Amino acid sequence: MNASVEKPLDSSRSLQLLSEISGEEPLSQRELSRRLGIAVGLVNSYLKNLVSKGFVRVKNFPSNRYAYLLTPQGIAEKSRLAYQHLSYFTSLYTVARQDYLDLFHRLEDSGICEVVFCGVDEVAEVAYLSLQETGLKLVAVLDDARSGEAFFGVPVASMTEGVLLERALLVITSLKRRAELVQKLKDLGVAAGRVFVAGDV
Repeated sequence: MNASVEKPLDSSRSLQLLSEISGEEPLSQRELSRRLGIAVGLVNSYLKNLVSKGFVRVKNFPSNRYAYLLTPQGIAEKSRLAYQHLSYFTSLYTVARQDYLDLFHRLEDSGICEVVFCGVDEVAEVAYLSLQETGLKLVAVLDDARSGEAFFGVPVASMTEGVLLERALLVITSLKRRAELVQKLKDLGVAAGRVFVAGDV
């Protein structure tokens, strides 16, 4: 898939922090750390950066407590980042939708009737939408982390179980874990010719 739709982690974290800070309640670094699922030290680093840019100001409370408030520039930056991320997801959706549609049409034209999805996330959902525009049938979904769940009515199996489907072609349907899933299939002895990645020529 095109590198132009890769999302920068820093702007994502900044948007999350600015969104949390924009609420009514004053939040400590520890509380921000808990809400964002990142270390307190990392929160501190991001906050220092946002303060230095004038997006956030620090308010002192008695007993050495601090709260973080958005400045007018911070409100504008939050809106800018939100728009940037909306554009990113729109771009990701458009590119992924077309890449999977192209791949599925190629497979269909070569006489393939059934495919297996490997990896379950938001990209897998886009792939599933593209699949509906073809005559291909989704016969299995593999993802060790989601084994036992269902994906659009198809049970999710572990990758070890899935490789037993010897004739099925495997389509990587996660952008974030693409390399990891390809390597796992290789480690399980799946022939490279059975594994397909959307966007690859």
